[in-house]
Amino acid sequence: MKYIKVWWLTTSRSAQIVFQSRFGAAIFIIGKILRFVLFLIFLVLLTSTTRKLATYSLWQVIFFFSTYNLIDSITQFFLRDVYRFRSYVIYGNFDYFLARPISPLFRSLFGGSDILDIPMLATAIAFIIFSATKIGAVTLLGILLYAALIINALAISLAFHILTLAIGVLTTEVDNTIMLYRDLTQMGRVPTEIYRQPLSWFITYIIPIGVMMTFPAKAIMGMLNWQFIVLSFAISTTFLFASLMLWRFALSRYSSVSS
Repeated sequence: MKYIKVWWLTTSRSAQIVFQSRFGAAIFIIGKILRFVLFLIFLVLLTSTTRKLATYSLWQVIFFFSTYNLIDSITQFFLRDVYRFRSYVIYGNFDYFLARPISPLFRSLFGGSDILDIPMLATAIAFIIFSATKIGAVTLLGILLYAALIINALAISLAFHILTLAIGVLTTEVDNTIMLYRDLTQMGRVPTEIYRQPLSWFITYIIPIGVMMTFPAKAIMGMLNWQFIVLSFAISTTFLFASLMLWRFALSRYSSVSS
C-alpha cells in the first residue's frame, strides 16, 4: 500500500504539471492518435495490393499492430519517469531517492505516470477487441495465453527500462539508450516474418522484440506451440534477472553528485 500511495502522489503531481498547458496536452494526444491512424492506413494500403503480409491477413496484421500499441502504451504510461532519470542523476535528485525509505528502483521507474497515454491505451484496446472478432475463432485458452504473454512482454519491457537506468547511473546517458529501445520496439509493429533472416531471428530471440510484441498475437491465433511459450517466459525471466543484477552493480559504482 505504501508503494501504491507513492505512485498515486507522484502521478497526481505529474498530471498537474502536464495540464498546466491544456492546449499542449491536447496537441500531444491528437499527435499520438494521428500517428496511430496514419500507420493503420499504411497497413491497409500495403495489404490491399498484396492481399496478405507475410502470410497474414489484413485483420491479423491490424491485431499485431494493436497489440504492439497496447504493450507500448502501458509501458509509456507506467514507466515515463525513466525519461527524466538523467536529470535526476546530474542534478543530485537521485541522492534523495537513495536516502528515502522506499526502493530507489521503484521511485526511478514509477515516479510519475503519464496520463496522456490513456487515450492511446483505450484506442489500442478497442482495436484489439474489434480485430479479434475478424481473425477467426478465438478460444478461451488463446485469450488466457494472450493475457499471460502480454504480462510476459511487460516484464521484458521492464527489464529494458531497468537496464536503461543502470546505464544512466554508470554513464549518465539515458536519452539515447531509451530512444534506441523505442526504435527497436517499433520493428514489432508488424509480424517479424516480414524481415529477412537472420534479422528476423535476431530481433525475435536476441533483443527480443519479437517475443514481446508478436508472441501474444500469435498465441491467440493458435500459431505458437508450447515450446515457444515456455521459451518466451524463460527469456523474460533471464532478461529481468540480468537487468536487476546490472542495476545492483551500477548502484555499487554510483558516486554522489556531492562527492
